[in-house]
Amino acid sequence: MNYLDLTIKEMHEALVKKEITPLELAKEAIKRAKADTNNAFETILEDKAIEIASELTEPEENNLFWGIPFGIKDNFSTKNILTTGSSEILKDYIPVFNATVVEKLLNAHAVPIAKTCLDELAMGGTGTTGHKGITYNPYDPKHERLVGGSSCGSAAMVSAGIAPFALGSDTGDSVRKPASFAGLVGFKPTWGRISRFGLFPFAPSLDHVAYFTRSVEDAAFALSLLAGRDLHDATSSNKKVDDYISNINDTIKGKRIAILKEVIDSIRDEKVLTIFNNTVEKLKENGAIVENVSFDLKLLEACYPTYMVISCAEATSNNANLDGIKFGPRYGGDTYQEVMCNARTKGFCELIRRRFIIGSFSLMRENQEDLFLRAQKARRLIVNRTNEILNNYDFIYIPAAPNIAPKFTDSSDKLSTNYLIADNILVLGNFAGLPSITLPIGLIENMPIGGNLMGRKFEEKELFKIAKNIEDGTGLYNLSSRKLVK
Repeated sequence: MNYLDLTIKEMHEALVKKEITPLELAKEAIKRAKADTNNAFETILEDKAIEIASELTEPEENNLFWGIPFGIKDNFSTKNILTTGSSEILKDYIPVFNATVVEKLLNAHAVPIAKTCLDELAMGGTGTTGHKGITYNPYDPKHERLVGGSSCGSAAMVSAGIAPFALGSDTGDSVRKPASFAGLVGFKPTWGRISRFGLFPFAPSLDHVAYFTRSVEDAAFALSLLAGRDLHDATSSNKKVDDYISNINDTIKGKRIAILKEVIDSIRDEKVLTIFNNTVEKLKENGAIVENVSFDLKLLEACYPTYMVISCAEATSNNANLDGIKFGPRYGGDTYQEVMCNARTKGFCELIRRRFIIGSFSLMRENQEDLFLRAQKARRLIVNRTNEILNNYDFIYIPAAPNIAPKFTDSSDKLSTNYLIADNILVLGNFAGLPSITLPIGLIENMPIGGNLMGRKFEEKELFKIAKNIEDGTGLYNLSSRKLVK
């Protein structure tokens, strides 16, 4: 048995019994990271990991993350460690402070193994736009299928068995969609539940700190560590942190679950629907009340354009400092405008430049009423309808994606005139700031597919309980590509 293939909880038990040491775990994780063929990493933190792990000699029985290897998406600030956002314009940036979540993990004596690749500046959903190139899905040794984005490197790292936990960020579905493609648990909490201090801002009204694990229980343990008020982040909540573990195995009898009819109707893959319906029947057998609910087709069709306008507008504003003067390399020019134009032209990929143009256009005075403010109004209508459903039901349950991980030839981050409802439905959780979790529910041709649950604000405790019930029913616990891909 290789202890690195265990869940966080199982790894912790082995560490406490001294069957394995943090140093041995770290060395194995580094070995696997160096052998990675999926382009998962910006920086492997070999020296840092060995230094920290070497000092951990006496296990802390009540500290689940003691000695546990983990990954960090490279848009989280790490003190004295290169932090690029997978962008050429930040290729030499070394922060002077740690993000709060990184600091919490280090204080818990977790061991950082690597900074992971992402779609540039966390914009995009394919894992193809980072300055180091494409990140591949570990389940596909032919490297024909994407792992999703923007948290592509973190997803690949956990899926490939290099670490049992990795930080990501989720603005539209950037952890929960890759979790579906990579056979992982991908979780984002209520907006404000986890501090975002030190996370590079993309669209702050939508941004959430999120993460990957290989079990629902591990996701609950991680929230217990990371949640809470942070004086460095004015948007972090004062609400008391719940005990997310104590009732995770309780009955779900009487829980009311809504399935969005329009989402199911938009999915064409019968295998995905069969797998999803099997989990629905299991929920009913366990006492849950599951009903189809109509959301409103026009509102669902408005989700993607609403997201694009709001996120691009906020991103344009938040990244205005990446101008080749305040941040980024100088590419020459006789005036400030020339320096900035050269830096932003050479420092960003085509997708980023396109999104900044969309954002700037939406914020122009003559366009604000018709674009940005209209998008804000649409968001309010979408959130109102989401909350109406959750007033009558405890959870919303849907397939996390309409298909297994697509091939690169079948995927694009460009705008489309098609209403891709099932592809973009997870943004509901970001619009409303609600807790949302994806977990594996089946395999199609050895490629994973996930289901997604969303609950009411700050009811993560109940969300973990229903997710654990689904996990127990499928038996898809602690998946990794190492076990299925030969």
